[in-house]
Amino acid sequence: MELTTTLSKSHATPREQLAQLAQETGILRARDLSARGIARVYLKPLVESGLLVQLGRGLYALADTEVSEYQTLLEAMARAPHGVIALVSALRFHGLTTQNPWKIWMLLETGSHVPQGDYPSLTIFQAKGDSFHQGIETHTIEGKALRVTCIAKTVVDCFKYRNKIGLDVALEALKECLTERRATHEELRRYAKICRVERVMAPYIEAYSI
Repeated sequence: MELTTTLSKSHATPREQLAQLAQETGILRARDLSARGIARVYLKPLVESGLLVQLGRGLYALADTEVSEYQTLLEAMARAPHGVIALVSALRFHGLTTQNPWKIWMLLETGSHVPQGDYPSLTIFQAKGDSFHQGIETHTIEGKALRVTCIAKTVVDCFKYRNKIGLDVALEALKECLTERRATHEELRRYAKICRVERVMAPYIEAYSI
């Protein structure tokens, strides 16, 4: 369905305003409607008519909208603004894996609030001290801040949580990182020391450096 984006707010119906807003933002949040003076009761009829689809609790999008990978990461950050995109999701962000995880992998500081809700689906790991705070990059995407672990820290985290994500994932990430020279040995060893996996990683770093 083609939607016009030139409707005046004063003349547009609530249905048209919602459609415009969904088209402009990609993902429509129910809590944002009050700022536009639109009642939430209009959401249900639009879902029933097939114009909108409900992605999760309080989250909607146009039925024909293709949600980008970055948009999903940004939504994850909106749910957990103090978290960091990490592990397999960070590998994907940095182009170090061919895997396309349907869940977003995040690090939260130990003891922090774990977000509720079902979109996007999150896999949460917790870390404390420098293991959480070190190695964070902030990228600006679509005007919003996206916190992601840097390449070296991402690879090291894969070894730290290898029992959860699989040693094969960690080894593939390390091999790609060193082959493509995406991080130095010094960077890897630095974060390995911080995350206390120096002894675990040392033989693999040496093997892949030959």
